[in-house]
Amino acid sequence: MITGSLRRRIVAAGALVLTGALALTACGEKKDTTEPTASITPKSGPDQKLAAMVPADVKSDGVIKIGSDTTYAPAEFLENNKAIGFDVDLFDAAAAKLGLKTQWITTPFTGVITGVKSGKYEAGISSLTINPDRLKDTEMVSYFNSPIQWVVKKGNPQGVQPESACGKKVAVQTGTVEVPDLQQKSKACKDAGKPAITIDQFQDQSTATAAVVSGKDDAGSADYPVFVDAVDKSNGQLELLGEPYGQAPYGVALKKGQTQFAEAVAGAYKAIITDGTYKQILDKWKVAKGAITDPAVNPKVS
Repeated sequence: MITGSLRRRIVAAGALVLTGALALTACGEKKDTTEPTASITPKSGPDQKLAAMVPADVKSDGVIKIGSDTTYAPAEFLENNKAIGFDVDLFDAAAAKLGLKTQWITTPFTGVITGVKSGKYEAGISSLTINPDRLKDTEMVSYFNSPIQWVVKKGNPQGVQPESACGKKVAVQTGTVEVPDLQQKSKACKDAGKPAITIDQFQDQSTATAAVVSGKDDAGSADYPVFVDAVDKSNGQLELLGEPYGQAPYGVALKKGQTQFAEAVAGAYKAIITDGTYKQILDKWKVAKGAITDPAVNPKVS
């Protein structure tokens, strides 16, 4: 199991986005026919048993406030000041099962967990990889698995291979699970008497991807959905390299001690899996490879 301390990026904070959980909006980052546009709503209304498990202070106004670093397409990103992406669609649908609407609040990635811990946010959803450190600080509910994927310029002009990238320069977002993965690979190169991998770290994923497009870096490493989306939008400039590997479970972060609320959230995800909404959303965003069947509270990770 691949884990890491953080996942990614810093973004200018400030945008508040209120979306009706029963009337989702999801237009793509570009105005073209390759982007998902159709709204997807749950096939049935709120589950009263699950809704009864929501803390009183959360359901008092009918809205759950979510901290998210909305710069990570296709999981969570902004279009016209609205949060969209598969993370957004999934939790909007799950929240509807709890009888809640959602308020997506853009924040720097490093502020997501701290905001949940302080009570500033009632949930944190930002492609957060579940790991032991986060499990110490929050309750986490799994909803997706993301392997690591590499990307190169079309045709792989530098002849990069993920398992033999010694001496190559690889772009990555700082704080992601990909950084320790690259560090391990680089150490293996040095132990074998070969040149180390140059790990070129960036504060945001878009800049890291641009470094590959421009040829500044030989390859990039990121979560699988990120590069599926990037290749799709690159007008033929990028291609996926090799097969995705490892599994990094994404989780919703809730305040420590809110175990009943966590169980309700897990139940809501299970409900949209059962009724088919979950699959529709992942298919829409072309990330069905990360689907899970068993959302869990505080799953064991290594």
